[in-house]
Amino acid sequence: MIIGRVVSQLFATQKNKKLFGAKLLLVQPLDLNNRDSGEVILALDSLDSGVGDRVLVVLEGWSANHAARTSDAPLDAAVVGVVDRVDLQESPD
Repeated sequence: MIIGRVVSQLFATQKNKKLFGAKLLLVQPLDLNNRDSGEVILALDSLDSGVGDRVLVVLEGWSANHAARTSDAPLDAAVVGVVDRVDLQESPD
């Protein structure tokens, strides 16, 4: 799983029939300091997220399909949560 920021919605003129009606988002992964980290990811939106939202994304096919309530759609990533805040604490040594 990663935390990311929705940067855009993707509109497709053609897509797999199992994804008909699904919203696709471009998500920029973030590091723990809320800075861009890595390449933008294409993810299916299962929560009606919008541009600018911080979201939690699963990066595994079975989990993405489960979140999207499909059984065998060609998915690798899906938005499964909206992140309100992140609290970090140091681990005891």
